[in-house]
Amino acid sequence: MPITETPSGYLSHLGIEMTGWRQDFARFEVVLGPEHLNRHDNPHGGVHASMLDTAMGYAGCWTGDPDDRLMALTLSLNVQYLSRPRGGRLIVEGVRTGGGKSTFFAEATVTDETGELIAKGSGVFRYRRRG
Repeated sequence: MPITETPSGYLSHLGIEMTGWRQDFARFEVVLGPEHLNRHDNPHGGVHASMLDTAMGYAGCWTGDPDDRLMALTLSLNVQYLSRPRGGRLIVEGVRTGGGKSTFFAEATVTDETGELIAKGSGVFRYRRRG
């Protein structure tokens, strides 16, 4: 059975759902609605940034045990906005690319269901102390 978490209030508010999580990888999706759009009728850049940040953070926090939660804080987040979606669903996939005991590095992409590359991101994250 896959391990997932109940989404935070923020992710719930945006309608962002976890659709995959394993060692060094996380995937989230959202069906676009009017609440996600800016005045140009494109998804607001904050939606992309939130999804990228979330996927990268989760990618570095997998433990395999739902009772052993590992948390991280974002130290740096870089976003490149590349295109507009052709479809109505955004899909973000994040991967942990390296790091050590206290920090890790990650990258992620946002696509839509047509395969259009919408945005890319990279980040640096610090693990929170347990306990």
